[in-house]
Amino acid sequence: MTIAVDKLTEPAVRAFVAALNSGDREKFRAALTPGATMSDDGSDRDLDDWTDREIFSSRGHMEVESQSGDGLALVARYRNDAWGEMRTAWKFKIEGGKVSRFETGQA
Repeated sequence: MTIAVDKLTEPAVRAFVAALNSGDREKFRAALTPGATMSDDGSDRDLDDWTDREIFSSRGHMEVESQSGDGLALVARYRNDAWGEMRTAWKFKIEGGKVSRFETGQA
């Protein structure tokens, strides 16, 4: 069972997932604050390098399985051409209606 992107509670997270799934770099950047940061499996990464490699050049896609009550945490099946599919957890911090930080890793 998955949650449709348009049913995600938090508008900034909804914009993030929609842009990621459509492979739209411009909309993805627009969903983030300037200077946004991220981590993968507990290690901070260069956001531009990571998103290019893990999302855009490898056709990343999220199927959301669950979200927290406030919509700031997701569990999703994430797949890309580099790693295949895995169950992942995502946590988001929002500032001014945009994602200022996201943390992801295996769930």
